[in-house]
Amino acid sequence: MPMPSAVKRVSDTVWEIPVSYKEGMLVPARIYATEKLMKEMDDGVFEQVTNVACLPGIVKYAYCMPDGHWGYGFPIGGVAAMDAKTGVISPGGIGFDINCGMRLVLTNLTYDEVKPRLREIVDALFHRIPAGVGCTGFVKLTQDGFRDVLRKGALWCLHNGYAWKEDLELTEEKGCFEGADPSTVSNKAIERGFDQVGTLGSGNHYCEIQVAKPENVFDGETARAFGFTIPNQVAVMFHCGSRGFGHQVATDYLQLFLSVMEKKYGIKVLDRELACAPFNSPEGQDYFSAMKCAVNMAFANRQVILHRVREVFSEVFNRSAEDLGMDMVYDVTHNTAKLERHLVDGKEREVLVHRKGATRAFGPGMEGVPEAYRETGQPVIIGGSMETGSYLLAGVATGADSFYSTAHGSGRTMSRHQAKRTYRGERLKRDMEIRGIYVRSDSWGGLAEEAGAAYKDIDEVVEATELAGLSRRVIKLVPIGNIKG
Repeated sequence: MPMPSAVKRVSDTVWEIPVSYKEGMLVPARIYATEKLMKEMDDGVFEQVTNVACLPGIVKYAYCMPDGHWGYGFPIGGVAAMDAKTGVISPGGIGFDINCGMRLVLTNLTYDEVKPRLREIVDALFHRIPAGVGCTGFVKLTQDGFRDVLRKGALWCLHNGYAWKEDLELTEEKGCFEGADPSTVSNKAIERGFDQVGTLGSGNHYCEIQVAKPENVFDGETARAFGFTIPNQVAVMFHCGSRGFGHQVATDYLQLFLSVMEKKYGIKVLDRELACAPFNSPEGQDYFSAMKCAVNMAFANRQVILHRVREVFSEVFNRSAEDLGMDMVYDVTHNTAKLERHLVDGKEREVLVHRKGATRAFGPGMEGVPEAYRETGQPVIIGGSMETGSYLLAGVATGADSFYSTAHGSGRTMSRHQAKRTYRGERLKRDMEIRGIYVRSDSWGGLAEEAGAAYKDIDEVVEATELAGLSRRVIKLVPIGNIKG
């Protein structure tokens, strides 16, 4: 369907759908986008974001970020805050890949130093970091040992030799959501996840070698504060989450919520994919705990992958990871629900912020931002396609309007099936190599799904977040090597 006629333009980058648009809407819906991105927004976004606006306890607005597109329940790029006392929690507002997130790691190497060894590095990463559907990791855990990971997240990695202390300081929530109770997780979820720590998985997950070219630095002072101090400095970015474990957690609780939502709590939703339960109900609290388990699994997963990345670079360059300057910039989550305190109608309230395909972007001076970044604001990592590049941004004070949330990636414009019909993985790999990007993948079909043309223009998405006052550009990072599932 075309853009609904009820959509009103609030500013150059803010569009609003009033509560009169759909029966049951409790708050207006807001979409952040330039006019061009708004015209390209897929039809499902308007339907889904206004359905979200009907959820009990929602405050201010139902939001969609500039990279928004149709998802499960919420649009991907959806944000909604529920009153902590009267609101609901919805797996559809968090996603199946709980804490799918981004991690960015520095090196003190330049492109000229890495280029001659690029194929060697990418091949080694491909062999050292399992990728693809159903892959298993090198960390051998019993199911009880895995439950310990679920409680501790990245702290488990520190205790077991897979992390530096500084890594945890530069991870959102220091790499652990407190209150994770493995007893709220099904045995089936444990069975799916206990052997997947340290794995990329498939889909849009990747590990990428990138370069910060001088012409792509937008804010030199903040770039230096984030660790980028050398022209053409090489960094490593990777994107993955809680794998099959998080998917099973979401599946289990969606089924539970569907069984109790209306019969027990009298809640009706416009879309079964928005199945929910009161946040303070036994079912809501159990899901919140299980979600935290999946969040912590994903933190540990990315931390173990970082350990492998450091091993590979150390072996290839015959220097320690410390000597190579392989410090973290930051690790950010997508696909979570978090209790936060925000101003709502002029009063500070505790709200449960659902971010589904959206990134937290706290501004300067805010509690929860690492001390190293208190003046700059939180680093924000927005992944683009393997052909076009990614961005490092910073949170800004004006982000309060969206509960300090921003975009998380490019956002798909083409379905995976359509991409596979349109592109061939083998040809895409050859074309990318001609352009200086060496890629290894577990699947030709999986590679075709991730063609750059299947995504929105990352430059336009990021520019929209800046114009809307959600986050500001610091550096664009261009890819030179990539491994994918």
